[in-house]
Amino acid sequence: MTENEFSDQFAKLTGHPPFPWQWSLFDKHFRHGDIPASCNLPTGLGKTSVIAVWLIALANGANVPRRLVYVVNRRTVVDQTTDEVTNYKTTRESAGVPQFEVSTLRGQYADKGEWCADPSKPAVICGTVDMIGSRLLFSGYGIGRGKRPLHAGFLGQDALLVHDEAHLEPAFQTLLESIEKEQARCKDFNPLRVMALTATPRSEGEVFELTKAEREIPQDWETRPKEPIRYVWQRLKSRKALGFQSAKRDAVAKTIGETARSKWAKSGKAVLVFVRTIDDVKTVYAALTDKKNGGVEADQVQLLTGTLRGRERDRLATSDEVFARFTPEPKVTPKEGTVYLVCTSAGEVGVDISADHMVSDLTTLDSMAQRFGRVNRRGEGAAEIDVVYETDPDAKKADDGFEQARWKSKAVLERLPKVDRHDASPSALGVVMKALTKQERDAAFVPMPVILPATDILFDAWALTTIKDKLPGRPKVEPYLHGIAEWQPPETHVAWREEVGEITGDLLAEYKPADLLEAYPLKPHELLKEPSHRAFRQFEAMAKRRPNDPAWLVDDDGKVEVTTLKELADKDNKDRIEKMTVLLPPSAGGLESGMLNGGAGPDKVSLDVADTPERVRVTAKKGKLSEEQKEQVEELHLVYRIDFVPSGDDEDEAGDAWLWFTRRNEGDKSAKLPVLWEVHVGDVVKRAMEIVANLPLADDMKKAIITAAEFHDHGKKRKLFQTVLGNRKYPTVWLAKSGKKGGRVKEQYRHEFGSLLDVEKELTGDHRELILHLIAAHHGRARPHFPPDEAFDPERPQTLADDMAVSVPRRFAKLQRKYGRWGLAYLESLLRAADWAASANPSEYVKEGDQ
Repeated sequence: MTENEFSDQFAKLTGHPPFPWQWSLFDKHFRHGDIPASCNLPTGLGKTSVIAVWLIALANGANVPRRLVYVVNRRTVVDQTTDEVTNYKTTRESAGVPQFEVSTLRGQYADKGEWCADPSKPAVICGTVDMIGSRLLFSGYGIGRGKRPLHAGFLGQDALLVHDEAHLEPAFQTLLESIEKEQARCKDFNPLRVMALTATPRSEGEVFELTKAEREIPQDWETRPKEPIRYVWQRLKSRKALGFQSAKRDAVAKTIGETARSKWAKSGKAVLVFVRTIDDVKTVYAALTDKKNGGVEADQVQLLTGTLRGRERDRLATSDEVFARFTPEPKVTPKEGTVYLVCTSAGEVGVDISADHMVSDLTTLDSMAQRFGRVNRRGEGAAEIDVVYETDPDAKKADDGFEQARWKSKAVLERLPKVDRHDASPSALGVVMKALTKQERDAAFVPMPVILPATDILFDAWALTTIKDKLPGRPKVEPYLHGIAEWQPPETHVAWREEVGEITGDLLAEYKPADLLEAYPLKPHELLKEPSHRAFRQFEAMAKRRPNDPAWLVDDDGKVEVTTLKELADKDNKDRIEKMTVLLPPSAGGLESGMLNGGAGPDKVSLDVADTPERVRVTAKKGKLSEEQKEQVEELHLVYRIDFVPSGDDEDEAGDAWLWFTRRNEGDKSAKLPVLWEVHVGDVVKRAMEIVANLPLADDMKKAIITAAEFHDHGKKRKLFQTVLGNRKYPTVWLAKSGKKGGRVKEQYRHEFGSLLDVEKELTGDHRELILHLIAAHHGRARPHFPPDEAFDPERPQTLADDMAVSVPRRFAKLQRKYGRWGLAYLESLLRAADWAASANPSEYVKEGDQ
C-alpha cells in the first residue's frame, strides 16, 4: 500500500486526511504486524485514530489482532471513543474495511455482547481500567461468575489493548506487562499485545512519536497551505498564555471563582475551571453565580465531577447546552453567552472538550498538562490560563509526596518561555518536559502508587472462577489494577433499586440478593462514586430520616450483606463501606442533581434507573402479562420471576408476580420456542465450524472444538432434564430448549457433567482431554471443578460420578499448563460462542403441537 492509497482509505473511513504520524504508524509498524510498546503523542492530535490505523491494517491483511481493546483511565462524561468508532461503521464499506462490532463496558452504550458472539469477527471494545482489568483477571465487575472465563479469554487472546493516558495508571500498565510476560512464558498461542498511549510519559526510552517533519515546525508555518501537517503545527503552537496568581490557602477556591467571573463573565466565551475537591467546586460555583458582584445565571454554569451518577453524567453530552459549548460536535444547540464548566479531575482525560480560557488550582505536572490540553485544543484562538496557588502551604503536609509534587510542578511550569505570560503551548511544554531528567519528572508527577506484583500463583488463583468462597491466596484484584496510593481516599459506589425495599423478611430466603444482582447486574449508568468518608456523612443524614430502611452492601465478588441505614451509619464501623457498593431503596432518597446528598428526599428525582430499552421489570397482575406489557417485552426474554404471593392452580388465587426481562445476548439460555436436541446440536456444530474456519488455529485444535460441539449436550438426554424442559413426549422426542416464557426452574443437575459421563469412553486421540474439558466448561463450570451438589447424574452410578468429579480439576490444571490461562479460557469460549449463537438463532423450532 502506498502513502496515497493509505490517505485515501483513511479519509474515507474517518472523514479527514491523516496526519503524517498516522501514516508512519501504519507504514513502519502495523502493516508489518509490529505493535509499538509506547506511543507518545501530544494531546489533541487524534490519538484515538490508532483504531482507524488498526482497521486499515486488518483490511490489508496485516498480522494484527482481530480485537482492539481501548482502555481509558476513568469513566468520563460520554463514550466519545465509542461514538467515533461507531461512525466508522457507517463509512467502513466505502473505505474497504471489514465489518466489525463495537461494544463498551461503560457509559451510555450497554454491553450487548456482540464482541463475544463471533470471535472470528473484528471488534472494538471500549472500557475503563476497572472494567477491562477486572475481566482480564477473571474477576469481571458486574458480570456473572460463569461469564468471567469468556471475557478473560476474549480480552486476553487475539487482542490489541491500547492503554490511553497510561502514565495515569502505572499499576495497570505494569500489570499488563506482567500478563504479556506470563503469556510468553506459558507460550499462549495468540497472546495479548499492549500499546501505551500518553502525552506525558513517565519514563525515557525508545517510543513511537511524531515524525521529524511534525516536530520541526518552520518559522512560516502560519502561511503554509492547509495541508494535514499544518494542522499539526497549529495545534502544537496553540496559543496558551499562562499566568500565576496567589491567595491564602483557605481562599484559593474563592479566588479561582472570582477570577473566572471578573475576567470573563461579560466575554461571551467558554471558560473551563479546574479544582481538586468537591467542596472547592461548590465554592467556585457560588462565586460564579454571585449576582451581587456581577455573577452569571445558574444555567450558564455546569459541573463535571467524578461523583456524578453515570446517568446524569452521560446526559451532559446529549442534552446539556452549556456542555455543548465545549464539544467539537455538540448534540444539542449550544448555549449562547459566557458559559463555565467547573471540573474536578473527571474532566482531565478521556473527554474531547476545548475551552476558550481556563482558571485552575495548582496540581501535579501530569495533571496540569492534561488540563492545558483542554483549552484552545485545536489552536484556533488565543487562550489565557490562570493558575492560582496558595501563599501559605500547609506545614503539616510538608512531607506529603503529592504536595511536594505540586510545588515541583510549579517550578517546571515557570521554566516555560515568558514575555508577559508563559508560553504553555504543547510545543513549548514538550520542550520543557523532554529536558527533564527522570528524577525531575518523577518528582513533579503524581507520586507512584505502591505497585503489587502479579505473580503466576495469583494468576492461577484468579482463574479458579467456579470457587465462590474466599481463598487465602486469591486477593481482590482492585489493588493490582490501581496500586495502593495513600493520598487517594477509599471510595464507595452507590445505587438505588426497588428490590432492596421490596425483597425483605421471608422473601430474602427465597430470592437471594446475590442471585437478583446476577440476573439483573448493576450497570455504570446506575452508579455514582464518592469518597467513603463523604459517603458515610450522607448515610448518617439518611439514617436520621429513614433509620429502618434496608440497604445492601455488595463486594466485588457479588456477595451481599443485608443491613439497614441505621447500621450503615454506625460510627464504630464506618470503614465497612470502603471499596464497597451500597444499594439503597428509592424510599431512602439521597440523590440531588446527580450527586449524593443525604438530605434529599425520594421525590427529588427518579432514583431507580436500572430499566433501559434493553431490560425491563414489570409487575404482572396475577402473574399474567397485559397486552401492553407483552408488546413491551416482545423482543426480550424472562430472566427472573418473583412471586409476592405464591401462585396456585386457581387463577383467582394467584398473586402478583414481578417479572424481569432482558435483551437476548451472549449467554442467554432461553429460546423463544422449543428446539429439538438434534437441531440444536447440529446448529452448534455448524456455528463452531464457521467460527474456527476464520481463526489462526492449528487444524487439530479446530477439530477438537468441532468434536466438543458434537458431544456437548449429550447430558440433556435424561428424563430429569427433559422433565424440567416440559417435554411431554420424552423419550420419543428430545428437546434442547424449552421455549418457556415462565420463570426458570432451578437446574441442580448439570447436563455438562452428564455429557462427560456419556462420551468419556468414546473419545480417543491426542486432544481427548481438551475435548472433555471444553464440554465440561461450556457453561462456565469446571474451573476447576463441579461443586459437590452438582457432581451427579440421575441415570448413572454415583461411583462413576465421583471418579469424574475428581478428574475434572486435574484435567483443568493439566490443560491450563499446556495452553496458558488465557489460552484455555479462549478455547472454551469458542465453543460457548457457537452454542450461544445457535441458541439465539435456531435453524428450526418445534412446530406447534409436536411437543
